[in-house]
Amino acid sequence: MAPMTRIAVGGTFDPLHDGHKALLRKAVELSGDGELIVGITSDELAGKKCHEVSGYNLRCEHVRIFVRSQGAAPVIVRLDDPYGPTLHDDFDYLVVSPETHPAALEINRLRREKGLREIQVILVDYVIADDGLPISSTRIKNGEIDVHGKVLDSNN
Repeated sequence: MAPMTRIAVGGTFDPLHDGHKALLRKAVELSGDGELIVGITSDELAGKKCHEVSGYNLRCEHVRIFVRSQGAAPVIVRLDDPYGPTLHDDFDYLVVSPETHPAALEINRLRREKGLREIQVILVDYVIADDGLPISSTRIKNGEIDVHGKVLDSNN
């Protein structure tokens, strides 16, 4: 019997926007009948962001609801650092955005140093907003766009 596929994806996921959903959909697709580990940054780690972030439990619930709607049952782990279980557990795939790609490269560098096999990195490109720029939590929090990338009227 072939070993179960293990997928890792991580982030702050606040607010949960179309870019996050593309990342999570790819992770669900790759996981098949395997195990999907979703790392969600702790409140302490998320507090280093340049904008307010919702509490950990609320962010977990939003991710759990979305991933379940895609037909998967995620295992959610709290991230107290950028790497989570990827430095000691084996995974087949690490699903990342352009923003988190440098962390994936660092994870594989640290894994090589420990004599562990690298994790195959799957890069999911940014989802582009109506104005041609990437959807991001910062842009949403700044009131530039909504979670779907629709440009908000700045006159309101």
